[in-house]
Amino acid sequence: MPRPYSSAVIPAPLAEVWPHVRDFGGIHRWHPAIVTCELVRGASGAEIGARRRLTLRDGGVVLEELLALDERGHALTYEILESPFAVRRYVSTVRLAPVTAVGHTFGEWWTEFDADAADEGDLAQQFADGVFAAGLGALAERFA
Repeated sequence: MPRPYSSAVIPAPLAEVWPHVRDFGGIHRWHPAIVTCELVRGASGAEIGARRRLTLRDGGVVLEELLALDERGHALTYEILESPFAVRRYVSTVRLAPVTAVGHTFGEWWTEFDADAADEGDLAQQFADGVFAAGLGALAERFA
């Protein structure tokens, strides 16, 4: 089972970055690959079981469900229910932590998923670079 991972240092305090990440219905406001995000279940997007429908830049549509929101640990875990990706059982986590020495935020994003062996490598790279690194990089640029 692949486990793509990406991390970044975001030049802003955790208290400024976390509201953007924890807003399950607002990912389109900071992630460059996502054109729109619509909450289709859950009014605030902060309740377990909330669902969002993402429209990607290439026109693909992804339906995701919020599995966990850890306010104290600054982590959000979600599952893909429907997508154009050839994955099964995709569960992903975004977690933030303070870089106390300089007042910045350390962000990390990873997933575990099942896929056919022939697709695993390409999917792992696509998630690590095109989703996670792109999103964390956009957050870093937003606060630069």
